[in-house]
Amino acid sequence: MTETRTPQAGDDAAPDTDVVSLLMRQHGDIRNLFDEVEAGRGDARREAFHRLVRLLAVHETAEEEIVHPFVRRAVDGGDEVVDARLAEERSAKERLSALDDLDVDDPKFMPQLMALRADVQEHARAEERYEFIHIRRSADAGTLASLAKGVKAAEALAPTRPHPGVESAAANVALGPVAALMDRTRDAVRKAMVRD
Repeated sequence: MTETRTPQAGDDAAPDTDVVSLLMRQHGDIRNLFDEVEAGRGDARREAFHRLVRLLAVHETAEEEIVHPFVRRAVDGGDEVVDARLAEERSAKERLSALDDLDVDDPKFMPQLMALRADVQEHARAEERYEFIHIRRSADAGTLASLAKGVKAAEALAPTRPHPGVESAAANVALGPVAALMDRTRDAVRKAMVRD
């Protein structure tokens, strides 16, 4: 039986040279991971959930560091658009953080996962409608490619766990490296414990 691998944020193999295409692909990857978590049982569900947590964390950090600042500068009414997305992100991070503390076999897990999924899907639709369309309209191909490179670089250094309250580029830059190191250490320990 061959193992299928879900693409992870920051994969060098991802040929995305347009930030909107990159982020839209990640939204699809997130939807697929929610499906895997729902369909999985035991260790399979646990592993899929950890991949989902990681992808959500690095995806949102990159948007906070790269995409939102661009929208604030380049889009009319960008401040209001970004502020609304940041409020959604904080709410989702809080829900994800609480869910991450539960075991996947806990009876509370699936209802909370479904609530998170609804929030994340609503947030993704709002990004696509209120940010991504305007990014495409206001950026040339070179800018779209530069933003995609910035997103990939931010994801490579991003924390892999949700950190509610860290929803701005400045907070990510200040706290991100320490949180990322702690998260990656936690991930390595968790992975080592699963193998034993």
